[in-house]
Amino acid sequence: MTIPSSKALVLDFGGVISRTLFETHHLSEAALGLPPGALTWRGPFAPETDSLWQAMQADQITEREYWMERTQSVGKLLGEDWKDMQTFVQRARGADVDAVIRPEAIAAVHRAKAAGCKLAVLSNELDLFYGASFRDRLPLLQLFDVIIDATHTGVLKPDPRAYEMCSHALKVLPKDCVFVDDQSRNVVGAIQAGWQTVHFDVTQPANSYQMALKVLGIT
Repeated sequence: MTIPSSKALVLDFGGVISRTLFETHHLSEAALGLPPGALTWRGPFAPETDSLWQAMQADQITEREYWMERTQSVGKLLGEDWKDMQTFVQRARGADVDAVIRPEAIAAVHRAKAAGCKLAVLSNELDLFYGASFRDRLPLLQLFDVIIDATHTGVLKPDPRAYEMCSHALKVLPKDCVFVDDQSRNVVGAIQAGWQTVHFDVTQPANSYQMALKVLGIT
């Protein structure tokens, strides 16, 4: 089914396009030379065991504060003082970019593109976490019409200006944007901006992408 070109699929990056760091502990441990099982925090996969995750979900700390704490703790396991999340992500994920991308994301992006959708990434920390060179090593991102990254804009979701910048850059009305994000606060922000939304469940990525395509009218 083909839809009007005014429709847009807007994706968060971390957790939605890429697999979460929680899901790839085994890859991180191998890349960092840590023993299997060294990384124990599980975030949404075992929230009852991750008090820091619970604090983030309760808005007691920000998402960036959560990951900065995790970055420093992993650095300490290696006897190093890590000052930024980029160090963690690049060291843990730099070896095999494709291994951390969700196959469900690749399939959905190609289906949306083929159906005539515009595509955008709306991220709070794409280059901050991964480094600018990451984009060049990920062909999937070349399919996107727009990438709005708060690393450069300084405007973090759920600030209404983030959504406005994205829909303006896409030249699409807010009501025609279908936004997919794994953080509820960002989904709420998109709803308030007049967007359609899917709250991405990292434990069921295939179902979440199926819902997003359904909202777009792609069957």
